[in-house]
Amino acid sequence: MAFNPEIHKQVWQKLNQSQIITEIDNISFIPIFVFDSINSTNIKLWELIDRGEKVPVGVIALQQTAGKGQWGKNWVSADGGLYLSIALDLDLDFQDNSHLVMATAWGIATVLRHHELPVTIKWSNDLILNQRKLGGIKIEARNVQNKIAKAVVGVGINWRNSVPDVGISLESYYRNKPQPNIASLEELAAITAYGIVFGYQYYLAVGIEQLLANYLAILDSLGKQVTVNNCPGEVMGVTTDGRLKVKLRSPGATTEINLAPGQISLGY
Repeated sequence: MAFNPEIHKQVWQKLNQSQIITEIDNISFIPIFVFDSINSTNIKLWELIDRGEKVPVGVIALQQTAGKGQWGKNWVSADGGLYLSIALDLDLDFQDNSHLVMATAWGIATVLRHHELPVTIKWSNDLILNQRKLGGIKIEARNVQNKIAKAVVGVGINWRNSVPDVGISLESYYRNKPQPNIASLEELAAITAYGIVFGYQYYLAVGIEQLLANYLAILDSLGKQVTVNNCPGEVMGVTTDGRLKVKLRSPGATTEINLAPGQISLGY
């Protein structure tokens, strides 16, 4: 499968012209390295940075041989999917790393929704379409004196690749649609890369409270029934530090707890 960088750049320019929200000015185009097959876009991007490549910069692989999702889970990286990583220079307090997670998930989802794709978010940063997993995000950061100085945001989105039962590809979603609003892998790549930067810049412009309100507005996990230590509960929201708010119910009493990513699996 070939990848046309010129189409990718043209789509980016159109996204700037569309002005999705007024708080964000034009976002400078990020150069992209494209590889036919590599082990991981995150790994390759860190290698390029360590060799002196200027940030921001991105990497796309048409196929990954050792892609990883959150918590070290394998990410199916068959030919036909989007495998993209974007490196950003940041000045973010280490304790606010969850803000970057929410900002990038919200940013990507919002730009996809701008293209009439009804994407929601499964806490904390999975992209959901028709109750199935469309994509996932993995963020790796480098810290300097308790500051996040650089981060690589890796994203996998199902385009025309085979997917597991809990997944969905855009090809299958568009199969019965009259006209797909995202017509190529290049367009999907531009939307995704733009969304990463868009979400972070929006966070810098408005702060965590407004970002969180927008994030919750498209959070698929709200109201979900869960079980924690054999106690039934309900997802009530997310804290400003990215923890899941769960109300637990027991005979004659309720209590609310906050869970960090990795402490609970919400499933699909």
